[in-house]
Amino acid sequence: MDYNIRRAQPGDETGIHRLIVELAVYENEPDAVFNTPEQLAIDIFERKVCESFVVEYQGDIIAYAIFYTNYSTWNGACIYLEDICITEEHRRKGIGVQLFQKVVDVAKERKVRRMDWQVLDWNTPAIKFYEKIGATIDKEWYNGRLFFNQ
Repeated sequence: MDYNIRRAQPGDETGIHRLIVELAVYENEPDAVFNTPEQLAIDIFERKVCESFVVEYQGDIIAYAIFYTNYSTWNGACIYLEDICITEEHRRKGIGVQLFQKVVDVAKERKVRRMDWQVLDWNTPAIKFYEKIGATIDKEWYNGRLFFNQ
């Protein structure tokens, strides 16, 4: 199939947002998405708080990866992969590996020491994917989170 993996560009925010909502439904959190396409455009293209790759197929965005630089006091600069999402009909076709590798390439190019992400403990397909590529799934740390209503 003819997939085009590229950096996100202005105008992609609607397709990315559609997949974010699809991911929230998959993760049993359909009402948890407060982000909007407009805010995504600001955050990715204007404020540059995160970056994104998208995968196009026949003119539609069918996958994305969103990532950003974070910092470890022990290791220095790191890349955090916030999400990688592929529409269900395009899964198991090698797209995830290619998209993940694009983010790994950025991490290597920037000479960061580590790349981090989270995976839900029940998401067996994702866990198997990460283990297959040689990643370590850390079950020792708990996640802390604070929400702010603005």
